[in-house]
Amino acid sequence: MHELFARLKTRPGVFAEMTAASLLASILGLASSLFVIQVLNRYVAHGVDATLATLAIGTVIAIFLEFGFKQVRLRLAAFVNAPFDEGLTNSAFRVLTGAKSAAVQSLAPGLRQQVMSSADTILSAYSAPNVAALFDVPFALIFVGVLFLLSPPLAIIVLIFLGLVFLTALLTLSSLRKPTRDMTITGGRRNALISSAISAADTVRAFNVQDFIRKQWRKESGLFQRLLRTIAARQGLVQSISAGAQALMSVAVITTGAVLVVRGQLDIGGMIGANILASKALGPIIKLAQMGEALAKARQATALLQEFSKIPMERTEGSALDKYTGRLEFQDLAFLYPGQNAPLLESLSLKLEPGAMLPVAGANGAGKTTLARLIAGLLEPARGKILVDGVDLNQIVPEWWRKQIVYLPQEPGFLNTTIRDNLQAANPDMDDTAMNELARKAGLKDFIDQSPEGFDTRIENNGSNLSLGVRRRIALARALATDGMLVIIDEPTEALDAEGIKVVGEVLNELSKRGRTLLVFSHDAQTLSSAPYYLDLNSKPMPKMVKRRDAPTPLAAVPSDSKKPKAAAPDTAKETG
Repeated sequence: MHELFARLKTRPGVFAEMTAASLLASILGLASSLFVIQVLNRYVAHGVDATLATLAIGTVIAIFLEFGFKQVRLRLAAFVNAPFDEGLTNSAFRVLTGAKSAAVQSLAPGLRQQVMSSADTILSAYSAPNVAALFDVPFALIFVGVLFLLSPPLAIIVLIFLGLVFLTALLTLSSLRKPTRDMTITGGRRNALISSAISAADTVRAFNVQDFIRKQWRKESGLFQRLLRTIAARQGLVQSISAGAQALMSVAVITTGAVLVVRGQLDIGGMIGANILASKALGPIIKLAQMGEALAKARQATALLQEFSKIPMERTEGSALDKYTGRLEFQDLAFLYPGQNAPLLESLSLKLEPGAMLPVAGANGAGKTTLARLIAGLLEPARGKILVDGVDLNQIVPEWWRKQIVYLPQEPGFLNTTIRDNLQAANPDMDDTAMNELARKAGLKDFIDQSPEGFDTRIENNGSNLSLGVRRRIALARALATDGMLVIIDEPTEALDAEGIKVVGEVLNELSKRGRTLLVFSHDAQTLSSAPYYLDLNSKPMPKMVKRRDAPTPLAAVPSDSKKPKAAAPDTAKETG
C-alpha cells in the first residue's frame, strides 16, 4: 500500500479527481437499490406505469453515469501509474547495467532475474483496475450510511460483517509476508538452475550431471511448490470466508428485515433494497481480501528492489581529459577480493610512457584478468592509484575512459543481437566501410562474407551459437572499434588457430607503430618474447619486472619512483633467456 500512496502523492490534483470520481460513482451506485425499493413500494402498490417508466429511465441514466465516472477513474489511475511503471522497470534495469561490476557479480544470477521480474510483479499488483478497486474500499461506508437511514439494526449487522472481512484481509496480508519472501528467494535459485540447464546444455550432458541438477531442481521446486500451495491455501481460505460472510450477511439481513417488516418497522421494498445495499457495501472489502496475494507479492518485490537499488553505482560524473596520450601509472597498487586473506596484487608501482609495450605474465589465477579489469575501471583497487596522464582513474568518468581504451577481455561477452549492433555499440558513428575494415583487421572478414546475413548475423546466448574462434575475432573487432590510445588485451591468442594468432600479431604490431600503449596479458611465452621486460604476476605478493637476458634498457616500462622497478631490484629480479 505504501507504493500506492507514493504514487498518489506525486499527483495530488489527480488524487483529488480520482476521489471525486469514486465518490460520485458510489453515490450513483445507490440507484439500483433505490430503484428496487421504489418499484416495490410505489409501482407495485399503486400500478402507475408513468412512475415505473420514470424510475427506470432515471436508474438507467444513473448506471451510465456511474460507468462513465469509473472509466474516468481508470484513466486517471493509468495516468498516475504510467511514469511510475516506466520508471520502475527502467530504474531496475539501469541499476542492473550501471552498478559496479563487482557488486552485480556478487548477486546470484537467479536473483538478478528475480529482481527484474519484481518490477513486473509490482506493475501487476498496482494496475489501474486494482487501484480503482482500492479507492472503492472507503466509499463502501456510503452504502452503510444509506442503510442506516433505512434501518439502523440492519446497518449494524452489515458493519459487523464488513469489519470481519476487512480484518481477514489485513491478517491475510500479514500471514503471506514470510511465504512470499521465501518464495522469492527460492524462485531465484530455480531461475539459476533453469539458466544453467539452458546455457550449459552441453556441460550438463557431457559430464553426466543430469541427475545432480535434477536433484537440485526437485529440492528447490518442491520447496517452491509447497510455498505456492501455502499461499494458495491461505488465499483460498480468504475467498471462502468472503463468500461465506456474504451469504451469512444476506441471511442475517433478510431474517432481521423480515422481523422488522412483521413488526411494521420496515416495508418489503426496504428489506430487499437493504440486502442489495449490504452486498454493494461488502463488495469492495471482498475485492481487497482477494487482492491479498498480489499485494503481499508486491510488498516483497518492493523490498527486493529497494535493496537492489542500494548497490553501488558507477560514477556518471567526473573528469575527462581533452586528449589522452596513453600514459599509464600504478602507484602502490593493491587488490584483495572479498573473503580472501592474502592480496592478489600488492605494492605495484610502475609507469608506462605513451607508446610503451608491456607484456604481463602469470599462471591462471595469478591476477592477469583482475589487473586488466582494474585498468579498465571495472574493479577498484583496495589501495593505491591508477593514473592516466597523471589523473587518478577514480576521478575519471568511466564512460569517457572506456572510449580511450582498446579492451579485449579473456572471456568476452556479447549482446544478444546482431554482430553489427555489437560493433556499433562500441562506436555508434562507425559506418559500413569502417566496419568492414575492422572485420578485415580482426580476421573476421571471411566469416562475414560466407554468412548469409553478414554483419546482421545474430549472436545468441552470449555467442554460444558461434565457434569460440569466431567469438574471439568479433571481440577483437569490437575492441578495435574505439581506436583508443591504451590497448588492454587479455590472452589474445586463446582459442585461435595459427591464422588467428598471426592476425593478432599483425594487429599488435600495427597498434604499436601507431603509438598506442600496449598491455598484453598472457601465459604464452611466444607473446612475451616481443619485449625486453615483462611484468611477472607469479611473484607474490608483489609483482616484479623481469628483464630478459641481454635485453637493452626498456623504453616500455619505467618505475614511478626510481629508474628501476621497485619490485625488480638486482638482488631479487629474475632473468629469463
